Amino acid sequence: MAGKLKSTTSLLALFIAVGPAMAQQVGTATAVNPSSEGTPPGGTTTTLAVGARVLHKEHIHTSPTGSVQLLFVDKSTLNIAPNTSLVIDEFVYDPASNSGHMLTKLTEGTLQYIGGALSHQGAVTITTPAATIGIRGGTFTGSHSSSTGTVVINQYGTVTISNGGGTVVITRPGFVVTITNWNTPPGQPTQVTAREVIHYIEYLSSKFGQNGGVPGLNSLATAGFACGTNATPACPQPPWLPTDTGENDALQLIIQSTHLATEPTPPPPPPPLTGSLTNLP
Repeated sequence: MAGKLKSTTSLLALFIAVGPAMAQQVGTATAVNPSSEGTPPGGTTTTLAVGARVLHKEHIHTSPTGSVQLLFVDKSTLNIAPNTSLVIDEFVYDPASNSGHMLTKLTEGTLQYIGGALSHQGAVTITTPAATIGIRGGTFTGSHSSSTGTVVINQYGTVTISNGGGTVVITRPGFVVTITNWNTPPGQPTQVTAREVIHYIEYLSSKFGQNGGVPGLNSLATAGFACGTNATPACPQPPWLPTDTGENDALQLIIQSTHLATEPTPPPPPPPLTGSLTNLP
């Protein structure tokens, strides 16, 4: 009888341990434009709202007008554009040691990843039907469609792209690689164009009349804080020239502003650099 009770107790402890892990919160929706949906593992699909919990194994889907920003527990950020479908397939993070790993599957659409603690260790992977993308210490924008394949733009850090045809590494900011399918080798990095930069900035941004899920922001349009169709004043032109320096400056502004919006406490300043820059990782 004692042995049976012990076995039952052990089984109950196992279910208690496994149960919360299956519904583990890995992040929070910090901005949402309609309509964006989430489907937790074994659950029903619901419309996301600001403050919604993002769970391990959750499927995220945005409509043609929807977009969402997710803030993860390691302080990384995922900006998800309209017409996008992805799954937070794996997310493990130990804040005590700043260790773990993240795996996201992008099946269709566009996203921008801004690194946190896990990316600094090279522990972040995003897969598409055409490639596996490893991210170390950086920020990148990626998209995938069945007609054009996968596009990867490195904005900061190191991005390693692999598939059945080979591997390409992007180390320079402002360079892009296109991968047509899983069995075709990734193309060589080329400099991103001003047109591509503008396209992805606009596609990943809220549209006129959207408020990111925060009521009241629409009224700012009349005060000049929003622009778009039938808006006053008109949208300003992109404040950079189509040059390598201008594009990289614009990308860095986006990265820095997103970090400021999602980081509750500014990180301490880095120690003074010593030695040759060529020896830095």
